[in-house]
Amino acid sequence: MRTNKTFTPRPSDIDRAWWVVDAEGVPLGRLASEVAQILRGKHKPTFAPHMDMGDFVIIVNAEKVAVTGSKAEQKLYHRHSGFPGGLRTQTFEQMRETFPERIIEQAVRGMLPKNRLGRKMLGKLKVHAGPDHPHAPQKPQPLEFDIRKVVS
Repeated sequence: MRTNKTFTPRPSDIDRAWWVVDAEGVPLGRLASEVAQILRGKHKPTFAPHMDMGDFVIIVNAEKVAVTGSKAEQKLYHRHSGFPGGLRTQTFEQMRETFPERIIEQAVRGMLPKNRLGRKMLGKLKVHAGPDHPHAPQKPQPLEFDIRKVVS
C-alpha cells in the first residue's frame, strides 16, 4: 500500500516578496481575507500548511478603509486589561480616529491560524495609517485585488 507524503519545502526554497496595498475605499473584510492569503502563502505553488511560506504585506491608508451599511456606528471593538472592571469598548469610528492600524490588524489576525505559526505570519504585516511607509528599500510591488471599491 502506498501513502502520500507531505510536501515540505526546504528553507532555501522560500522566497519572500514585498507587496504594498492601498486600503482607501476597499471593504475591510475583503481586504483582510486577501491579505491573509498572501501572508499564508496560499498563492504560491509550493504552499505547505505547516510552514510559513507567505510574503510581506504593507498596507497604506488604513484610516480610509471602508465598511458597508451601518457598521461604522454599530461595529464594536473590545479589549480587557485583565483587572476586574477592565473591559473597554470602542465603536469603529472611535477606533478609526485613535488607532486606525488596529482595525486592519485585528481583521487579518482573525483570518490567520490561531497558533504560533499564525503569530509569525502576522509579524509580516505592516500597517500604516497614512499614504507613506518606511519600507521603500525593500522595493514593494503594488498589489491589486479584484475587489469592488465602496463609494462612501
